[in-house]
Amino acid sequence: MLEVFLIILAVLVALFLVTFAIYWFNLDMKLVRKVYDALQKHYDNMKRDKKL
Repeated sequence: MLEVFLIILAVLVALFLVTFAIYWFNLDMKLVRKVYDALQKHYDNMKRDKKL
């Protein structure tokens, strides 16, 4: 029973450390910026229909 508790505790601590590192280094917004730049290149190169 104690081993299961220690494993659960270790997993929770690891998840906390991972999410804290994501928060501390602002990794979520850095990823969003890279995705935004990639999508911007794609949409800038699309052929436009100029009829309004």
